[in-house]
Amino acid sequence: MGFAISDELLGTIVPIVVYWIYSGIYVCLGSFENYRLHSKTDEDEKNLVSKQTVVKGVLLQQSVQAVVAILLFTLSGSDARASAQQSSSFITLVRQFVTAMVVLDTWQYFLHRYMHENKFLYRHVHSLHHRLVVPYAFGALYNHPVEGLLGDTVGGALSFLLSGMSPRTSIFFFSFATIKTVDDHCGLMLPGNPFHIFFRNNSAYHDIHHQLYGTKYNFSQPFFVMWDRILGTYMPYSLEKRTEGGFEARPTKEFKDD
Repeated sequence: MGFAISDELLGTIVPIVVYWIYSGIYVCLGSFENYRLHSKTDEDEKNLVSKQTVVKGVLLQQSVQAVVAILLFTLSGSDARASAQQSSSFITLVRQFVTAMVVLDTWQYFLHRYMHENKFLYRHVHSLHHRLVVPYAFGALYNHPVEGLLGDTVGGALSFLLSGMSPRTSIFFFSFATIKTVDDHCGLMLPGNPFHIFFRNNSAYHDIHHQLYGTKYNFSQPFFVMWDRILGTYMPYSLEKRTEGGFEARPTKEFKDD
């Protein structure tokens, strides 16, 4: 008699495991200086928080997310189990994925932007994330606990509920969203990276936002750039090679002159 793990439990655990696996891969790839957006020296000197503190902060946020996810699956248990037993067509799964992506992007954009525009929230909450001037992979979820709860946890719950996906489908969606978020913060421009091919919102795009000149732009995350474009917070950039190796994302001339 085998031991069966429920989809609800897998939907809670798998994205956490995926986060640390992919972060570890990007940490190893970070040794390739020719693909970095910032030098290793800049990563060590410009960031205002230790990596040990970042790891502790991420583990705290993931613990909160796990508790909320278990509660969410429990409260929606009967409906979730019924939907899991139904065979979903490919079209249905695509619709649920796209709906969840749009919901998560919309929630993240407006909350993220408000965290910047409200001076109290920025100073006491969101500035914690911006202590990583030079982002790296396992710092992707380094946030104030309040921001982690409101942004990632509530945003994830809304995308799950409004898309109508089952717990089994959510395993794949949240694992995908986790990998994308880690990639956005990895600080690398790797050749052939599918995320950079299919999404304009990538590591260079988000790196602009982490620089002093870009904190009022490029709020969108983690998938599309539509809200930045629609609401005038899109900062175009060019990717330039650094003389010492690697790349640098630079805003276009009109933004340099602001």
